[in-house]
Amino acid sequence: MRSRWTYFIPLILLGFLAVYFAAGLGRNPKTLGSVIINQKVPEFSLAPIEGSAKGFSNLDLENQISLVNIFGSWCVSCRIEHPFLMDLKERNIVPIYGIDWREPDRKSGPRWLKRYGNPYTIIGDDPKSKGAISFGVTGAPETFIVDKKGVIRFKHMGPITKLNWNDTLKPILEKLRKE
Repeated sequence: MRSRWTYFIPLILLGFLAVYFAAGLGRNPKTLGSVIINQKVPEFSLAPIEGSAKGFSNLDLENQISLVNIFGSWCVSCRIEHPFLMDLKERNIVPIYGIDWREPDRKSGPRWLKRYGNPYTIIGDDPKSKGAISFGVTGAPETFIVDKKGVIRFKHMGPITKLNWNDTLKPILEKLRKE
């Protein structure tokens, strides 16, 4: 005859699973770490978007503090953050480099930038995700702060807003400028 404890095993396992999943649901996916933080920007070279003369590579990020923003015309969150990026450009806060990621065709990104404005110093066309893979991108938009030595110092997932700019990104930039 079986012990009554064998009937409780599924209940105990269910309890462990519930605790495990509850802990996972309590985490903020925007704060996930990245193995690329505090590492040199990997080598990459992207062709220019249609209508631009110059492409974008890791060499463009040398000797300056900059932002690298991964975007796409298909990305709803990119549209949300775009006015803020335009404001940063107008106020000449920091150079912003763009990676136009996985467009449905070569004309979509340039057409989108013509319509909403171009906040980028240089933009690379990334239809096959070569640049995005170099940065370890998981979605758009994602923005990286790169220091003067070409080291990635911070990864921001999701749209940049005034709130997360003032609370997180701006203080990091100010600290890097003092180093």
